[in-house]
Amino acid sequence: MFIAVTIFIFGLIIGSFLNVVIYRLPKGESIVYPSSHCPNCQTSLKVLDLIPLLSFLFNQRKCRYCDEKISYQYPLIELLTSMIFLLLYWQYNLSIQLLTYSFLSALLIVGSMIDLKYMIIPNQLNYFGIIVGLILSFFFGHQSIYSALLGLLIPATILLLIAIVSKGGMGIGDVKLIAMIGVFIGVKYALGAIFLGALIGSIIGVGLIVTKIKGRKDRIPFGPFISLGALLMMLWGERIVRWYLELFHLI
Repeated sequence: MFIAVTIFIFGLIIGSFLNVVIYRLPKGESIVYPSSHCPNCQTSLKVLDLIPLLSFLFNQRKCRYCDEKISYQYPLIELLTSMIFLLLYWQYNLSIQLLTYSFLSALLIVGSMIDLKYMIIPNQLNYFGIIVGLILSFFFGHQSIYSALLGLLIPATILLLIAIVSKGGMGIGDVKLIAMIGVFIGVKYALGAIFLGALIGSIIGVGLIVTKIKGRKDRIPFGPFISLGALLMMLWGERIVRWYLELFHLI
């Protein structure tokens, strides 16, 4: 229980930092300097203003210096990060897998939120993730460098071909995203992430069109669906692969 609570609190802290990255990275701002401040009145935030989740509740969803409303995104990202970290902990306990998958999950949260807001996935995020993923494979050996490189190349090549054939139906940012994912989780799981992302994205896309929230020609970001597929594979990959193979009587 102590470890679970510690991981939950750690997730809240990381989630708070991810909010900063989500806000600043698309604007080309440093994620380190200046210190956290209200985007409306520019007042530097004190320690009491930066307590994850609790500051949002105690300040009644507003800046205590200018009363500007604070987006629900902030506590939601903090809670989402904590819950994902906990799920990964329950699946992998304290292990290298927990470390690497938690790191990837944090990157996916940032990429997904930016993609939802701006329809882009920053190159800095994908390239940083690829480099870190290769370094972690080299030093921790949770998978070989060879497996990491295959995870980078094969899924990305598949999505690149789809992007070329679809003539803009899929962005190059998605290609780089799956390359980053593949470095962390390998070819099999990355391909599973594509399959699950496409399946979930199709269902949600049809739902948005039927409800007229989106039109047939409106773009829908694919990055969040790939990320969700990757998370599902990290959590229950072997079960999903076995279910798929049994479904089509391949085993």
